[in-house]
Amino acid sequence: QVQLVESGGGLGQAGGSLRLSCAASGSIFSINDMGWYRPAPEKQRELVATITSVGITNYADSVKGRFTISRDNAKKMVYLQMSNLKPEDTAVYYCNAEITSIRPMTRYTYWGQGTQVTVSS
Repeated sequence: QVQLVESGGGLGQAGGSLRLSCAASGSIFSINDMGWYRPAPEKQRELVATITSVGITNYADSVKGRFTISRDNAKKMVYLQMSNLKPEDTAVYYCNAEITSIRPMTRYTYWGQGTQVTVSS
């Protein structure tokens, strides 16, 4: 079964840094877009950052210039380097990936369990 597992969350200091990691595993044929999301009052989840299979990135305005998303296709991993942290960054961060599985041969949007990021002032 295809799954995503996040790591790297925890307690950070305002102005400090954290690096989130997400590993995809299972019977994977290919991985398209990958990204990071967090809860929002008006939505189930809001986009934080996404990256395509060839490295094209997109960021929420609130994190531009502070967060960097990257991926390692060989390792089937996506990362979120969070720098210059602010208390308002506190949230549960969810890994997301569009993955085509081998059996069955279908494309599906997968979500990780979420990892808590808490930023103290």
